[in-house]
Amino acid sequence: MNRIDLHVHSRESDGSYAPAELVSYALEKGLTAMALTDHDTVSGVAEAVRAAEGTELYVIPGVELSAEYQGRDIHILGLFLDYQSEDFLSCLEGFKEAREKRNEKMTALLTQHHMPLTMEEIREEFTDAVLTRAHFARMLVKKGYVQSYQEAFERFLDNGKPCYLPKERILPCDAIQMIHQAKGLAVLAHPLLYKMGIDGVYTLVEYLKALGLDGLEAIYSMYSRRNEQQMRELAGKYKLLITGGSDFHGVLKPHIGLGTGRGDLCVPEEILTSLKHAAEKKWLPNKF
Repeated sequence: MNRIDLHVHSRESDGSYAPAELVSYALEKGLTAMALTDHDTVSGVAEAVRAAEGTELYVIPGVELSAEYQGRDIHILGLFLDYQSEDFLSCLEGFKEAREKRNEKMTALLTQHHMPLTMEEIREEFTDAVLTRAHFARMLVKKGYVQSYQEAFERFLDNGKPCYLPKERILPCDAIQMIHQAKGLAVLAHPLLYKMGIDGVYTLVEYLKALGLDGLEAIYSMYSRRNEQQMRELAGKYKLLITGGSDFHGVLKPHIGLGTGRGDLCVPEEILTSLKHAAEKKWLPNKF
C-alpha cells in the first residue's frame, strides 16, 4: 500500500529538515505524497516542489495556521494552496511581523531569567525561518542553559512558564477564509489535542463546519485506533473530508517519524485521491 503524509514541517518554521531534505527523506521512506504545512508560512514550498520534480513524490502546498477558539489555540491546515497568491502572502507577512515583536519580548524575558539571548544570535542560527518557541528551545540547549528541548519547554517556554508569551492568533473564520481565498482546503488539525473532551470537539467541529471547514485530520501520530474511529465518525457526521499526517518535525519530536508517526501510522493514498477530487471540484466546478 502506498502511503502519504499530509502534515509535515520543515526548518522554514519549527522543523529541522530543509524542504529539499524532506523530499529526499520522503522518497527514502517510500512516500508517494507529502504536504508541507509549516506554521504561518509557505516559504519552503517552492523549494520542496522543485526538489520533487522528476521523482515519484507529489508535494502538496500547505500551511498550518493558529487560530483562537474560546481562549484555546487551535490549528487549521490549508492544503492544495495557491502558495503564490499575493493576498495570502500579504496576510502571512502580517503574522510574521507580529511574531517578530513577540520574539523580541521573549528574548528580553529569557535575559531577565539569566539566559542572555539576542535576536541577532537566533537569526544567525535560523536564517529566514519563521521563528517559533522551538527555535528558542534549540538555542537554550546550544548555549548550555538547559540540557534538552523538553527541559526548555517544561521550565521556561510552555504556557504558564516564566518566559512564555502567547502569539497573536486570528479567528477561525479568518483562517478558513484565508485558506479558501488561496484556493485551498481548510482542515482542522489534531482535534483531540485541544483537551476539550469529545463533546467539546463535536461542538468545535459543528462551529467550524458552519464557517466552511472542509476536512478533519482523523489519522494522526498520537491517536489510538479508538481515537481514529471517533474522528472518522465525527467527519462522517458533518460530511467532512478525512486527512492524516504525522506532524513530523525532526529533532524537536524525535519519536515521530515521517510517514510513520510513532511507528504504526498509515495514511493510505486513497485519501489523497478524495482530497484532490474535492479541491478540483471546489475550485474548477465547470470540469464536473
